[in-house]
Amino acid sequence: MNLQPVLAGKLLTLRPMREEDFASLYAAAADPLLWAQHPASDRHKKNVFEDFFRLAMQSGGALVAIDETTGQIIGSSRYNAYDSEKDEVEIGWTFLARSHWGGLVNAEMKELMLTHAFDFVGNVIFRVGVTNLRSQQAMKKIGGVMVGTCPDAAGNDSYVYRITRSEFKQLALATRGCRARPE
Repeated sequence: MNLQPVLAGKLLTLRPMREEDFASLYAAAADPLLWAQHPASDRHKKNVFEDFFRLAMQSGGALVAIDETTGQIIGSSRYNAYDSEKDEVEIGWTFLARSHWGGLVNAEMKELMLTHAFDFVGNVIFRVGVTNLRSQQAMKKIGGVMVGTCPDAAGNDSYVYRITRSEFKQLALATRGCRARPE
């Protein structure tokens, strides 16, 4: 699975994160309200964000989100923990500038990433902090099903959501007013 594809939609393009993206990405991330519900609520601080960025670069799966209208970097996400034997990959570490909240940008970002992932795996996993109500709501909007809890790398509890390839196809059909053909 290519963990750093270029994925283009109507509203944004996702492309591999590069070292020279730091300043633009930090400009999008420097808003304290972005991180208010997040377990790393101080990620708006430059020194904390530097660690986030370094780990993203080391992950080999980090993508930046570029607004198609302005050409500005508006956030990032990444693929992680690809496991062909488990038939799964994780999507996470996603954030968007507040100027892009509440619209269709996050939905398009996840649709692009899920569509790509389901070419290679049958399951996509998301981990969401238990206090991150905004991300929990976003998971429900895109069809995520909570399947359990798990500590994150810092030891904080996270909810684990899953979307399967078949659930994703069903949801995609339903949002277009269609039904799946009976088997």
